[in-house]
Amino acid sequence: MLSKMMLSSANILILDEPTNHLDLESITSVNNGLINFTGTLFFTSHDHQFIQTIANRVIEITPNGIMDRTMTYDEYLENDEIQSKVQEMYKK
Repeated sequence: MLSKMMLSSANILILDEPTNHLDLESITSVNNGLINFTGTLFFTSHDHQFIQTIANRVIEITPNGIMDRTMTYDEYLENDEIQSKVQEMYKK
């Protein structure tokens, strides 16, 4: 179904945990396909490597606001200024 959506000329995909219950070979294939996808992709995942290789913008939704940054996931996690702002957003 995922391949069908990607080949349908869609310009946006919304995926919720697309790599859950997939074996390593399937995850690699999905990852490579999504890297080559030219449209917009919104997704959630707990797979760090998948996020790092696919995402170029991170949007974190907190109870008290949204943190939206155009950067890789590792850059987002390693930026102390951003992480302190996010922690403040969770405390309010």
